[in-house]
Amino acid sequence: LFDGIYPFYPQQRKAAGFDISTIIVIVVFLTLACSFLLIIPGIRGRARLYWTLRVLLSLFVGVVIVVVQFTGDWETGWVQANTSYKSFSHVQVNADIGLHIGLAGVNVTLRGNPVKQINETIDYNEHFSWSFGADYERSYSEGLQKGLPSPILYVAEKFSRQSACAVHRQYRIAGHYASAMLWVAFCTWVISNILFSMPVLVYGGYMLLVTGAFVIFSLLSFSTVRNSPMCLIQIGARTLHVAYGASFWLVLAIGLLCFVAGITIVAVHHLNLDLLKTFFDLREDKAEEYQEMPEVVVNPRVVNRDL
Repeated sequence: LFDGIYPFYPQQRKAAGFDISTIIVIVVFLTLACSFLLIIPGIRGRARLYWTLRVLLSLFVGVVIVVVQFTGDWETGWVQANTSYKSFSHVQVNADIGLHIGLAGVNVTLRGNPVKQINETIDYNEHFSWSFGADYERSYSEGLQKGLPSPILYVAEKFSRQSACAVHRQYRIAGHYASAMLWVAFCTWVISNILFSMPVLVYGGYMLLVTGAFVIFSLLSFSTVRNSPMCLIQIGARTLHVAYGASFWLVLAIGLLCFVAGITIVAVHHLNLDLLKTFFDLREDKAEEYQEMPEVVVNPRVVNRDL
């Protein structure tokens, strides 16, 4: 019925493409960016270019700091292998097995080559959370009850509390502190934008340096999990290895960008303040504030009579 689909029965779960929280954050920042682009034609001269550069770079830093809280690719790994598909079955399938580790949990992906094998669609992406307030063991038990494929359960079991690998606690605590550092970095990013708008330029540069420092601290916190030996994840005849993913390197780039921008602003403030005021579109206002009073001609007769 309906091309092999039974509409009145539960369908197989589909692999998730994006996290909903990530989409919400991106939409919010894109709305802010689009709102700014609507008013940018009202800014005249070279100040338009300076405003565009400052605002878009600032929004990019803010959206990255928030989005990486919900991404699952701080560490990633893929392997293609022939493996058993179900427990108590000798049927082998050829599939890609992916491991994606984030700050709040781990995603295990299983995708067949081809997707349709043994009369089933092999395309899974299961999330197991270890964030504070979440129960990793419960989500793993639910996976057992649902009868998830053996490769997914095997990889997820490596990160459970009962596993001999003993990496659950390290990843959980490291992810928690990395997330806390990023939230502090987001707060300092907001403060730096407030200082730039007041304007107190040099202190805004200092807060950008603080933002970069907390971003780097979050990377150092997450990197502590490398101090613990990781068990081999053997799938068939292949071994699944993990390495730092896109989120890790993107956060590193944002931290370095904050450092470079902060050092540049502080240095230019002490070396060439007029150039910094020009970039922040403040020179014209200051010129009007400090301009000399025009010459005034007074009738001496009127002055003597008043005296």
